[in-house]
Amino acid sequence: MKTILLCSDGSAFAEGIYRYGAWFAQKFQAQTKVLYVTDIRSQKVVSTGNFSGSIGLGASDQLLNDLVNLEHEKAKLNNQRARLILQNADQILKAEGLSDIELLNPTGFLVDCFHDFEADADMVVLGKRGEAADFASGHLGANIDRIVRSSTKPCLVTPQKFMPIERLLLAYDGSPTSKRVLNFMVDSAAGFKDVEIHLLTVAKSDSDTVKSQELAAAQTTLQQAGLSSTTQLISGDPEKVIGNYIEQHQISLLLMGAYGHNRIRHLVIGSTTVQLLRSVQVPVLLFR
Repeated sequence: MKTILLCSDGSAFAEGIYRYGAWFAQKFQAQTKVLYVTDIRSQKVVSTGNFSGSIGLGASDQLLNDLVNLEHEKAKLNNQRARLILQNADQILKAEGLSDIELLNPTGFLVDCFHDFEADADMVVLGKRGEAADFASGHLGANIDRIVRSSTKPCLVTPQKFMPIERLLLAYDGSPTSKRVLNFMVDSAAGFKDVEIHLLTVAKSDSDTVKSQELAAAQTTLQQAGLSSTTQLISGDPEKVIGNYIEQHQISLLLMGAYGHNRIRHLVIGSTTVQLLRSVQVPVLLFR
């Protein structure tokens, strides 16, 4: 892993983004890029239209001048806000021990320009929610679904509060996406040497031979990479089983595929994934 892209909007979730991004950057000696997109809509003011007939030509000209001045002031404020947000990110990342940091501030829409910056990254980090974090606390941020379903890179979705990563859980179901997660861990084995690893498969029954064999094969793959793991096969509803396991074993990082076997992958994130993102208070590293 060479480059980690942190997507921030300066919200209450920003510090979590920076600190979790710093953890991965230190583990894998990666460069960190912080992306803050100034929303182009915030620099536009309402159009005057043609008011000369209703309020008089002179009044219309004055209104136009006032609106132009207002637009300039809004642009100045947006530039200042972007500068402060990126300065704060830089300070936090440096306090975490990072030095290879690049700050990026394009103007536009995050979902439109995201892929230009994602192309050079090996991992994307974004907060569970954004600027409206004080409202509708049970909801996910508006950009998460669009970014995760379209990104070709692993996406780390972070909670507001940072907690040291000591135990990770890989939710493994034998699907192509879960095998990508497994391969990621093998390729990044050096970074996970000091982390307690749990492998969990959720099956329809405790006697599911196929799932048991898949789980054993995954454990062997990790062992061959020098990673020891605790494995468990549990029957039940995936969302409830995974959520309970995280609480019972004090898991501090969840790795999983963004989709199950039967999801229409190009339309939405898998339903289990969405529910877990809403309910768990640990970062979730998603693969598609």
